[in-house]
Amino acid sequence: MADFMHRLPEFLGNHLYLTLGFIAVLTALLVTEMQRFTRGYKALTPAGLTQLVNRENALLIDVSSLPDFEKGHVPGARHVAMSQFDPENKDLAKAKDLPVAICDRNGQASGTAAQRLVKAGFSRVYWLEGGIAAWTEAQLPLAKGRS
Repeated sequence: MADFMHRLPEFLGNHLYLTLGFIAVLTALLVTEMQRFTRGYKALTPAGLTQLVNRENALLIDVSSLPDFEKGHVPGARHVAMSQFDPENKDLAKAKDLPVAICDRNGQASGTAAQRLVKAGFSRVYWLEGGIAAWTEAQLPLAKGRS
């Protein structure tokens, strides 16, 4: 170990680009992980979402476009277009202390919706990581139409 520590400065000096690349990747990883811990909502896998809905009767909101929602959505999900998503809505405000899970087609817009819920004071907000694509990949059933 002492030999390694003695030769480390020489290695770093001889491989400047490799060292800078390592530092950049390490910094990006640390920043990403810090953001994940401070965002205020939790990511769920499809199995985790199933457990949350079955055990705690979570409200599931799908913010996909209407055509995408009609093609396939998680059974029991309610559709709310992202353009009409309002955390201050009186119907949604009733669920401030209940678990609320957000999903969409690929997991992108639902992260924004989850963040808006957290800012509006919702205490138990969840996000389906990977969206409906992850749900389908896990070979879980989809409901079709507007139901």
